[in-house]
Amino acid sequence: MAQLIEELRKLPGIGSKNAQRLAFHILRSSNEDAEALAKAIQNLKAKLQLCSVCNNITDIDPCVYCASPTRNQRLVCVVEEPTNIATVEKTRSYNGVYHVLHGTLSPLHGVGPEHLRTHNLFSRVQQGHVDEVILATSPTVEGEATAFYLADMLRPSGVRLTRIATGVPAGSDIEYADEVTMSRALEGRREM
Repeated sequence: MAQLIEELRKLPGIGSKNAQRLAFHILRSSNEDAEALAKAIQNLKAKLQLCSVCNNITDIDPCVYCASPTRNQRLVCVVEEPTNIATVEKTRSYNGVYHVLHGTLSPLHGVGPEHLRTHNLFSRVQQGHVDEVILATSPTVEGEATAFYLADMLRPSGVRLTRIATGVPAGSDIEYADEVTMSRALEGRREM
């Protein structure tokens, strides 16, 4: 039981209490349910991999985005995590490909440039296969630092670098926007 609790604690967002609850839930579940969970974890590790082009999680290499003949292969949207791709795809307004960093720079947490998956992005750009890189990292301190780092590294290549706009969310009231959000909304304004 202690070993299972310790392994569950390694999951993001799972502390000691939640790990203990999950372990006892697994203990109380049927053998079939416990085996199904174990098999699902084994299948995940055995069948999924990172795309050799963009680092997205996939069961085929290259992934469906990188292999698609209908997507603009010269337009690359850089995101922090594979889950960010679904958010961009929901807009139905982006038809390029992706690059997944699997994190952001965070010196306080010991995450430096060597921990981000950037090598294949730099290679794609240096080989001249990319016209524009959209830096779509979160507007957090870590996301901004990561965007600035990538821009500094990519700028000498001459590739067009753009940053996603930030500001007041659609459907919200301006009255509730904080000063940083409002400032970014004003900076990111566009012609009408």
